[in-house]
Amino acid sequence: MKIGFVGLGNMGAPMAQNLIRAGHEVTGFDVAKVEIDGLDMAADIPSLATDKDVVLTMLPNGDILRAVADEIIPNAAQGTCLLDCSTVDVASSREVAAKAEHAGLLAVDAPVSGGIGGAQAGTLTFMAGGTEIAFTKVAPLFDIMGQKAVHCGEAGAGQAAKICNNMILGITMIGTCEAFALAEKLGLDQQKLFDVVSTSSGYSWTTNVYCPVPGVGPKSPADNDYEPGFAAELMLKDLKLSQQAAEDANAPTRMGQLATELYESFVSADGKGRDFSAMLPYLHGRTRS
Repeated sequence: MKIGFVGLGNMGAPMAQNLIRAGHEVTGFDVAKVEIDGLDMAADIPSLATDKDVVLTMLPNGDILRAVADEIIPNAAQGTCLLDCSTVDVASSREVAAKAEHAGLLAVDAPVSGGIGGAQAGTLTFMAGGTEIAFTKVAPLFDIMGQKAVHCGEAGAGQAAKICNNMILGITMIGTCEAFALAEKLGLDQQKLFDVVSTSSGYSWTTNVYCPVPGVGPKSPADNDYEPGFAAELMLKDLKLSQQAAEDANAPTRMGQLATELYESFVSADGKGRDFSAMLPYLHGRTRS
């Protein structure tokens, strides 16, 4: 396919590289200077959008997505698919999809899970929203950039699935960190707690796969001074998106709200640029009051 790729940061660059290695013709655009082997850079977004089968975006937020889409849509050929892999608010995603479809384009919102490591290894999970026709068109690209793609429903469904998933992740990581912090204060060996929890009812991904305690469980960012696999500020972004969606839907998400407040305090203190599992050392320095 001829692919345009807008947004070549920590996630976008390795995703584009995997598409190039698979033999696709990729043209990129980013506001920063980027050099990727085999990637031609466009002078601007309108020129990038012309004569493409797919235009893929990986952008920081809904405002930027809407602005970029307004440059892509008028310049893309009929039948081009706008594939947005950003994590943004559901309303922005649905607005962009509606504009694209009105102009005769296809649209898929497909935020990802798997972090930078998954982008590099081509093992991302895509949560996709859009029509069956649009999803089918870009499905071969999901096979290159990831290990799994789930068609969650119509426009915006991918974003909805992503923020619900990450609300669970944020809440669970806090619970895991609180339990290990409590265990330490009670004099319980961290490895012994892991041995119990990882094989009993406290089992969770944040314990068994991504344990926040250095030297316990499989290797994780905790073993590398909490260098981010998934940065705390990105977790905060996703939690805020979940609460924005909950407000719009009038849904009770008290745990999600509390998790958002705690990550906001953590990021404001010393969490920016650290992995979201560094919530554990943050809690170690705090008391119950």
